[in-house]
Amino acid sequence: MSNITISHLTFAYPGQADIFTDQSLTLDLSWHLGLNGRNGRGKTTLLRLLQQELSPSSGRLSVPVPLTYFPQPVADPTQDAWQVAADITPAELWEVQRELSAMGVAEDVLYRPYRSLSGGEQTKLLLAALFAQTTAFALIDEPTNHLDAPGRRQVAAYLAAKKSGYIVVSHDRDFLDAVTDHTLTIEKKQLVLTHGNFTAYSQAKATQDQSEQAEQSKLRRDIGRLKQSARDKADWSKSREGDIHGDPHVKGSGGTGHDGFTTARAARMMQKAKNLDRRMQTEIADKEALLQNVEFIDPLALDYVPDYHNTLLTLREVTLSFNGQPLFAPVTFSVKRGERVALVGPNGAGKSSLLDAVLETAGRTTATGQESAAFTGTVAGEITLVNATRALVRQQYADNVGNLADFAERRRLNYQDLLNNLHKLGVERSVFTTPIEQMSGGQQKKVELAASMATSAAFYVWDEPLNYLDVFNQDQLIQVIQAVKPTMLFTEHDQHFIDAVATKVIELTPLSD
Repeated sequence: MSNITISHLTFAYPGQADIFTDQSLTLDLSWHLGLNGRNGRGKTTLLRLLQQELSPSSGRLSVPVPLTYFPQPVADPTQDAWQVAADITPAELWEVQRELSAMGVAEDVLYRPYRSLSGGEQTKLLLAALFAQTTAFALIDEPTNHLDAPGRRQVAAYLAAKKSGYIVVSHDRDFLDAVTDHTLTIEKKQLVLTHGNFTAYSQAKATQDQSEQAEQSKLRRDIGRLKQSARDKADWSKSREGDIHGDPHVKGSGGTGHDGFTTARAARMMQKAKNLDRRMQTEIADKEALLQNVEFIDPLALDYVPDYHNTLLTLREVTLSFNGQPLFAPVTFSVKRGERVALVGPNGAGKSSLLDAVLETAGRTTATGQESAAFTGTVAGEITLVNATRALVRQQYADNVGNLADFAERRRLNYQDLLNNLHKLGVERSVFTTPIEQMSGGQQKKVELAASMATSAAFYVWDEPLNYLDVFNQDQLIQVIQAVKPTMLFTEHDQHFIDAVATKVIELTPLSD
C-alpha cells in the first residue's frame, strides 16, 4: 500500500504565525487514522493542504491517490436522495445502496427528497456516496455532528469494518476509539503520530507530560544550584578585585599589593561565572523546548447558587404531542438539588421539546392538555418547576448579538467572568471586540456556554452543550461540573460526557405512528 508523505511542511496564512513548521511524516493509506487537536490548531487546514486547496509555505505533500471529502456540498437539496448521490459520486447506484445497507439504512431513503431526510439520514447518505467510490481515499470531517447515540454506533461499526483506509476528524472520543487504529494529533508545535486509538494517544500523552513536568521540576532545582554557584563565584571574584584595586569610592582605600597571579585568578573566576550563566541559560532554553507540547487546561468557573428547595423539578406521566401524535412514552422523574439528570433518546424523540415545555412551567404546574408556546405542542401529564434562578444553553441563540460588554450588561452578567470563561474555552482575546453575530459558529456557541456559566443560578438547563467543543473543552466542562456538583437537566449524545457527569439518566422512548 502506498503512502501519503509530508516533507518539511511549513504553512501559515498570510500575515499570521505558522500553523505547521518543518513537519515531516508518512501516513499509510491502509490506516484508519484519527485526526485530533484543539480547535484552531489546523485540522481542517491540514485536510485542505492534502486536497491541494492550499499550498504549503515551504515543503511538500505527496498524495498518490484521489481523495474524497465528507461532508460533500449538496447543490440542490430538493432533489431525491439518489439524485444527490449521483451528483457527488461517479459510483453506480447499486454501490451506494450497498453502503447504505451496511449502515442499516432502508433503500427507500434514496427515493425521498434529500431535504426531507433527518440529519442522521443525510449524514449516512453522504458517507455511502463517499465510500461507494472504492478507488479514492476518504477524508471525513466531523461525521457525528448530526448523529444521535444509536446513529453514532451504527456509523462507528460501519467505518470500523472498512478494509480501506481513511482520515476522520471527530470530537467524540468514544467514536474515535471505535473507528481508528492510528492517531495523528496537532499539538502546539508539531504533528504527533501514535499507534492506537484516541485513548492510547491520551494515555501516552499523559505519561509524556508527567515525565516532562518531573524533568522541569528537576531542572528548576539544578538551575537554583547553578545560579547560587554563579553568584558565589561572582562575589568571590569581585571581592578579590577589591582586594587588589581597592574601592575607588572610599578615601584611603588601596590595593593590598597582590601579585599578578592573584589578579589573573580573579579574572578566571569571573569568566567561569559568566560561562556558568551562559550554560544555565542554554539549559533553560533546551528544557523549556521539551515542554512546548504540554497542554495546560485552565479550570472553568460555574456560578452555582444552590436553591433552598430540595426538589426543583417534577414530571408525572408526561408526554408531548404534535397534531395529536405523542412523541414519546410517558415519563415520570424528578430533579433534586445537586442532581445532574441526562435526557437521552434518538433524534426526533422530543428531548429539546421537553426542555422547552419544562421552562414554560416556571413557578407553576402545567396540567394535562395545556399548550406550550415554546414548542407549539400539547402537554399530557403534569410538570412542576419551582421558581428558582435558571441558566440555559440552547441550540439556537440568534438573539445573542452585539459586543460582549453590552451583551453582559443586558444579561446582568459579570463581564470579567464572561471573558475569563471565554478565554479558557479557547476564544482569543482579539475576538472579544468582535460583535457576537460576526463570530464563527464555534465562538458563538462558546459565548452561549460562557454566559450560562457566568449566570448566578440554582438550576442549569443545557441542550447539547458539547456542540463545537473539542475534547479539551469537554474535559474542562466535566471537571467543573464534577467539582461544583450543580443541579442540572441536560441533553447530550456524547456517552463519555453522560457517564462522567450524570447522576441519573432518563430515556425517552419514541412512539411509532
